[in-house]
Amino acid sequence: MNPNEIDIYKELKKYFGFSQFKGLQEQVIKSILNKENTFVIMPTGGGKSLCYQLPALVQEGTAIVVSPLIALMKNQVDAIRSLSSEHGVAHVLNSSLNKTEITQVKKDITSGITKLLYVAPESLTKEEYVNFLKNVKISFVAIDEAHCISEWGHDFRPEYRNLKHIIKQLGDVPIIGLTATATPKVQEDILKNLDMTDATTFKASFNRPNLYYEIRTKTKNIESDIIRFIKQNKGKSGIIYCLSRKKVEAIAEVLQVNGISAVPYHAGLDAKTRAKHQDMFLMEDVDVVVATIAFGMGIDKPDVRFVIHHDIPKSLESYYQETGRGGRDGGEGHCLAYYSYKDVEKLEKFMSGKPVAEQEIGFALLQEVVAYAETSMSRRKFLLHYFGEEFDDVTGDGANMDDNVRNPKTKVEAQDQVVKLLQVVRDTKHLYKSKEVVFTLIGRVNAVIKAHRTDVQKFFGCGSNHDEKYWMALLRQVLVSGFLSKDIETYGIVKITQKGLDFIENPHSFMMSEDHEYNETVDEAIISASKSSAVADELLMSMLRDLRKKVAKKVGVPPFVVFQDPSLEDMALKYPISQIEMINIHGVGEGKAKKYGKEFIELINRYVDDNEIIRPDDLVVKSTGVNSVNKLYIIQNIDRKLSLVDIASAKGINMDALIKEMEQIVYSGTKLNIKYWVDDMLDDDQQEEIHDYFMESETDSIEKALKEFEGDYDVDELRLMRIKFISEVAN
Repeated sequence: MNPNEIDIYKELKKYFGFSQFKGLQEQVIKSILNKENTFVIMPTGGGKSLCYQLPALVQEGTAIVVSPLIALMKNQVDAIRSLSSEHGVAHVLNSSLNKTEITQVKKDITSGITKLLYVAPESLTKEEYVNFLKNVKISFVAIDEAHCISEWGHDFRPEYRNLKHIIKQLGDVPIIGLTATATPKVQEDILKNLDMTDATTFKASFNRPNLYYEIRTKTKNIESDIIRFIKQNKGKSGIIYCLSRKKVEAIAEVLQVNGISAVPYHAGLDAKTRAKHQDMFLMEDVDVVVATIAFGMGIDKPDVRFVIHHDIPKSLESYYQETGRGGRDGGEGHCLAYYSYKDVEKLEKFMSGKPVAEQEIGFALLQEVVAYAETSMSRRKFLLHYFGEEFDDVTGDGANMDDNVRNPKTKVEAQDQVVKLLQVVRDTKHLYKSKEVVFTLIGRVNAVIKAHRTDVQKFFGCGSNHDEKYWMALLRQVLVSGFLSKDIETYGIVKITQKGLDFIENPHSFMMSEDHEYNETVDEAIISASKSSAVADELLMSMLRDLRKKVAKKVGVPPFVVFQDPSLEDMALKYPISQIEMINIHGVGEGKAKKYGKEFIELINRYVDDNEIIRPDDLVVKSTGVNSVNKLYIIQNIDRKLSLVDIASAKGINMDALIKEMEQIVYSGTKLNIKYWVDDMLDDDQQEEIHDYFMESETDSIEKALKEFEGDYDVDELRLMRIKFISEVAN
C-alpha cells in the first residue's frame, strides 16, 4: 500500500478508537510510513508506543520491536491482541517460549498475520532467529527505551550495543529509535550507535506542567512524614521509590502497620508475587506500591497522584522517568523527594569499587542530582535545562509548580567566604575530602589533618567565624558552580578547577542559598529526628518547656534529661492525653512515661479542653516491632555484662548502630548498666569530669561536648558516657 493512500485518521479510529493524534504522533507516523529512519524523544506518558504500533498495523510485513522488559512486552502484546480479531497479530519472542510456541510464532509471521514482533535484545542475537527473520518481510525495526544503548543513559545495557550489526543483516530496513529520556549527550550517543545520524528527529517538550516538584530534608522522622503525607492524600494512588529491597520491605511494613494499604515490589520477589502486587495496584485494591526502580517501566496507570523518592536517585534521568509516572492523565501529580547528603556519599562510596570510566559517568550524573536538590532556582527550569530545553520560569506552563518558586530561599552574599574556601583547597595541595577541608577552615584537628601537619599552617582555622554546617553547604554550592571538582581516581578528594583559580584572582558576587538544613549535625543524626515538618503548637510548646524546667529543677537534673526537644515537639503535634499515647511519642518509652509522663499528660489534657483542640489521633506512628527484638536482646546481654562488640556482631550491626539503639533505649526511659564497659575505657576521674559536664550543661549535644573537651575524648567515649549518665540520672 502506498503510504500516501493510507488514511491514518481512519486507521487510528478503527484500531484505537481515538479521533485525533496527540502531540507529535502524526508527524512521526508519517515519517515511519515514508520508510525514513526516525528518532523519537518523548516524555513518559506522551504516547510513544502508538507511534510504532499504528504504522505496523497498517503496513505489509512484520515490525520488530526491541524492548528491554519482558513485563512491558507482555502488556503491549495483550493490548494489541485486544484490538484485532487475529490472536497472532502480535507475538513475543523470548526465552520463556517452548518449541511448539516458537513454531507457531514463525508460522504466523510467514503467513503475514503477525504485525508486531516483540523481542528482547538477547533473543535477537540468536543465530536461528536472525536467519529466520532475514527471509521474511520486515516493515521496520523499532528500538524502544533506546537510551539503554548509551552508557550515559540511566539504564545502560551492553547487549543493546550489538543491535546495529544485527539490523544490518536483515537488509535495508528503516529504524525507529524511541526514548523517554535524553540529554543532548545521550541523543548523540543513540544516533551514533544505531548508525542513523541521518534520522529525522522528533522531540516533544519535556515539560509536565501538572507535576509539582518538592524536595524535603531527609531526617530520622522520614517515616512519620511519609505516613502523614499519605494520610493527607487518603484514597489516592501513589508510588514510593527506595534504592534497596530491604528498605522497600521495611517501608511497606510500616505503612501497613499504620493502616495504609501498601504492597512491596522488587526484583527479589518471585514473578507470581510481583505480578499480583502490580495488578492489585492497577486494579486499585491497594493505594500505594513501595518499589525499587524495577517497578513502573510501562505501568500505564493514568491516575498516580504522588510519587515519593525515599532515597535520592542516581541520576536526573531516573528521577525524571520515575516522577513522570505521576499524573499521566493531566491531573494532579505531587513529586516529593527526600534528600540528605549522606545518601549521596553512600552512593559515591558504592561507586568507588567500579571501573574508572564507569565511576566518572556515575559521579558526573550524581553531581547533577545534588545540584538539582540544592538549587534555589525553579526546579522545572533546572530539569528542562538539563534536557536541553529552555523554560520561562515566569510565564511558562507550570511556572509556579515547585517548592522553590512558592517558597523562595533567602540568599546571602558569600564572596569572601568562597575565596577563603578555594584558597584552603589550593593551599592544602589537594589532599583532602570535603570533611577535612571544612575542618581546616573551622580549625578542628583530626588524625588526617595532624598527619599532614595542616594544623600548624597559618590558614588553619581561618573560617572559624562560621560553623561546619555553613561551610559544608557552601562547599557543595561551590562544587555545583564548577569552582571545585571531586577527583574520581582518588575517591572523594576535592580539587580546585581553573574556574576556581580565576575566581580567586577576580572575585565577584556569589549569592549563597541559606536554609540548607540538608546536613544534620552529628548530634541530630545520633539521637533522633531534627524538627518534623509539621508546625507544632507554639503556645503548647512553650508551656511544655516551662513544665520541663520545673520538673527538672525539682528532681535536680538538666531539662534534657526529663524529655528531649524532639519529644516535646511531638507532644505539641499529637497532644497525647493518656499513658498509652505518651508511650507512642517520639523518644518516650514506658520508663519515661511512668517517671515523668503524669504531669505532662495533665497539662496537655487541660490545654486540649481549654482550647477545644481536635486531636490528630491518626498521627501516632506505630513501629513494626523489629527494633523491639533488638532492644530486648541488647538489654538482656548488657545485664549479663557481655562485650558490646560481641552484641553488635551477633546482631550483624556495627558499633555506631549499636550505640544508636542503646541511646534510643535509655532516652525512652529504660535503664542500661554499661558501667562495666565504660570502666575499661575511662578511669574514675575522667568519668566524673564528663558526668559533671552533662549535669551542668544546658544541652546533651555531643558536638558541644567535643568542643568543650577540646579533643580529650572521642565521639564514642562521650556517647557511651552520655548513655551511662542518662541511664543513672534520668531512669
